[in-house]
Amino acid sequence: MLESLWVVLDMHFHGFLRATGVTLQLTFVSLVLAVVIGLIFAFLKLSRNPVANLLSHAYIGIVRGTPLIVLLMFLYFGISSIVVLSSFWAGSFALAIHAGAYVAEIFRGAIQSIDHGQHEAARSLGMARRTSMRLIILPQAFRRAIPPLGNQFIIGLKDSSLVAFLGVSELYSSAMTAAAANFRPFETYLIAGLYYLVLVLIFTVLVNQLEIKLSPDRRTAT
Repeated sequence: MLESLWVVLDMHFHGFLRATGVTLQLTFVSLVLAVVIGLIFAFLKLSRNPVANLLSHAYIGIVRGTPLIVLLMFLYFGISSIVVLSSFWAGSFALAIHAGAYVAEIFRGAIQSIDHGQHEAARSLGMARRTSMRLIILPQAFRRAIPPLGNQFIIGLKDSSLVAFLGVSELYSSAMTAAAANFRPFETYLIAGLYYLVLVLIFTVLVNQLEIKLSPDRRTAT
């Protein structure tokens, strides 16, 4: 068993390493876009404008109620029919639109968790609503949103494997190709799973370190 694993790893090590780089790029691009989309729709959901509020509810409801693979295919072919994009960028946008719905709810909850008295204090100092939101509310909301955002980012890393069905040569796609070539699917997918596990563990450590660094207790102590 171990000997077979080493043989497969030796055969496909460099290919898996290149594919891991593509997976990380795909995850990074889609999550940056998801944060932007999430912020926009979080503000729309908090808006007093009924049209903006309805638009945000519709977007979040549709995305959360649709299986990711179905949404990914629908968005991929929809995007490609309007703008000619590579499978990497089409997959990135599709993943971002999916993750954006969850990020929007994370930001909405974080913003609403800030004491309303801080809004009133900023207003009493003559700050405009946008200024107080940018300088006072959002920095605190970002810190509170880090743990759930970290979880969502890890989910996004694993969800990126579905982009293999769009033809992107990322980690899972490389594993499928390798398994078809070496006729050792068990060992190949096990190694691919270990690659994902290492990435998730690294990501978890980074998020935990960021959470500790930005925690209010630490900032007060320093």
